Amino acid sequence: MRRRHQVQRWLGAVLLGCTLAAAVASQEAATAPRKRPPPLGMSAAFSPDGALWIVALDEQRRLFVQQSGDEGRSWGQPRVLATGDDAIAADGENRPKLAFGSQGMVIVSYTQPLSKPYTGQVRMLRSADGGRSFSAPFTVHADRQLITHRFESVAFDAKGTLHTLWIDKRDLAAGTSTRGAAIYRNESNDGGRSFGPDLRLAAHSCECCRIALAPSPDGGIVAMWRHVFEPNERDHAFARVAAASVPQADPVRATHDRWAIDACPHHGPGLAPAAGGGYHAVWFGVRDGQARVRVGRLGPDGSPRGEATALPDDRAEHADVASAGAHLAIAWRSFDGQATRWRAWLSRDDGASFVLRELGEAVEDNDHPRLAVDGRRIIALWRTTKGVRVERLFP
Repeated sequence: MRRRHQVQRWLGAVLLGCTLAAAVASQEAATAPRKRPPPLGMSAAFSPDGALWIVALDEQRRLFVQQSGDEGRSWGQPRVLATGDDAIAADGENRPKLAFGSQGMVIVSYTQPLSKPYTGQVRMLRSADGGRSFSAPFTVHADRQLITHRFESVAFDAKGTLHTLWIDKRDLAAGTSTRGAAIYRNESNDGGRSFGPDLRLAAHSCECCRIALAPSPDGGIVAMWRHVFEPNERDHAFARVAAASVPQADPVRATHDRWAIDACPHHGPGLAPAAGGGYHAVWFGVRDGQARVRVGRLGPDGSPRGEATALPDDRAEHADVASAGAHLAIAWRSFDGQATRWRAWLSRDDGASFVLRELGEAVEDNDHPRLAVDGRRIIALWRTTKGVRVERLFP
């Protein structure tokens, strides 16, 4: 018991320091000297024609997209997108995002840090011609207070509705007494030309962890995020994102680590459909004094099914998960004191068994590993200061 308390106090101090450092770094992005290396936060996705896209910041901190037609063996020229004077968060959990819709719709989103600490707004560029041209950036949410609107996630559902979710502190600004922040969202039925009202998905979210999205069998979207459960347990919640015209159901508790900590770990979850129904989830937490990344099965409603399993790496961090039928991939990084290792755990039987695969290592600065899915293909990507590495995991 004493060791458990010592571990939690140590983790609390470290994570709080990471939280403050990351927040300060985001706020300083607008005035950082151009000679400094850029934040490495990157997102990746396949376009409908099968090309692999990435979005990130270049050495001048300009937002760019880049395409590869051969799974990263070669890349086209990076294309800088016009974002005016916007500062752009591109580090850790807060990074630019990509989403592809039908009929040539392409969305790029990012968080713009504002003048006060921990504040921001969600910005977006849209394309209706497959990414050949993009609009000027615009703010997604109706609320324009100088507060937190950050850590956005975006996705099109099967009907073509664009969903944007973000962490929001308007309830605190209104004087509501609550732990943490909240998850807010809105919808666009015309590919980002216009948006419906800001709607609250859930109160009491953690303040600085990414929101995981996955498709549901009915063609909709489900979400998973780190939540603050009573009295102060930083586990994870799950909810189906209801249509704007339908009352939003209460979130379901998806993990039960019961990690009591008064800080945000900056370590959000991952979520992917399971072939046998429900979802595969991956997350970081402290359970019985053990700080680990775990993978678990969730039912269709988000409730846990069976026991979670720790990844076979006690230093694993910032894991991502993706699935293609019964093929399941989990990718992560781990630092051994000298180098960062890039690893994957692969299953061909919907998570019943796994094989560990070593993908590479780096001594230079590096981003969190990412996964991208296209039909049966699952691709792993890892950005370092030397470039973007790509490995095919399936088939």
